[in-house]
Amino acid sequence: MRKKLFITAFITLVCILIYIFSFMGKFPEFVIKERTISILAIILVATCIAICTLIFQTITNNKILTPSIIGLDSLYLLVQSFLVFMLTATHVSVYDERVNFLTSVICMIAFGIVFYKILFKENRSIYHILLLGLIFGTFFSSLSSFFEVLIDPDEFLVVQGRMFASFNNVKIELLALSYILFIGIFIYMLSYFKFLDILALGKDISINLGLEYENLVKRFLIIIAVLISISTALVGPITFLGLLVTNLSYELFKTSKHSILLVACTLVSIIALVGGTYLVARVFAFNATLSVVINFIGGIYFIYLVLKGNRL
Repeated sequence: MRKKLFITAFITLVCILIYIFSFMGKFPEFVIKERTISILAIILVATCIAICTLIFQTITNNKILTPSIIGLDSLYLLVQSFLVFMLTATHVSVYDERVNFLTSVICMIAFGIVFYKILFKENRSIYHILLLGLIFGTFFSSLSSFFEVLIDPDEFLVVQGRMFASFNNVKIELLALSYILFIGIFIYMLSYFKFLDILALGKDISINLGLEYENLVKRFLIIIAVLISISTALVGPITFLGLLVTNLSYELFKTSKHSILLVACTLVSIIALVGGTYLVARVFAFNATLSVVINFIGGIYFIYLVLKGNRL
């Protein structure tokens, strides 16, 4: 297992070096600086998506679900549409990326915390939460489309630009802020990682083994909300990435130990994002977005997983 992790880490390093140092053109210093910022953003987003998807699949005991089902991606797009609709594209909360980032993160985290706090007070099961999350996601998506129809076509371009993930325009200030948030939540998570192996056994077994199941699931769902908020607010929604990298990690490493899966998923996620970004730049010459590439590959893999059925 360590050998597989070492090989995956080596491939990750090679992909990063190829991305940074290939085709540098006439201004290598500028290119290296910009690509280093992109790589730092890719590592952060890949880590957030991989960890939150793996945790989400563990507590739901389902390998084809991702946190996007609870509506956070749709909420991000709703926040962007609503800000442009109410305040226009010239308002500071829209054109200033730092203010927009903080506004988006605060809205998404607040929604996640309030949403789950209300639900867990009534002791609903995880499946009720998923169902309500799906309903909220559909509602947010419909409301976002409603605002997009009403706003000026020129201002719609601002919203459209944030519908697709991009690592080409990440600001160093946003990146620093995102890393601070991530390090804070990662320190908080450290004491809870050891319970994931037991949670994967199911609710009844976890309770019989002495875990405070409801309390742990609630904490993990809030952690998921924070992680997905950071990644989405930084570069935009990437729907199928989590599904793709977690299931590839299950297939490659054939283990249920989360101490290994957390690292494996993160490395595979970095490889997928670096590879996708490289394809967009070198093969498609920026005529396609990263979201399109990831969602195309992820969508095909999702169909394969569904057809695979009970052998998951």
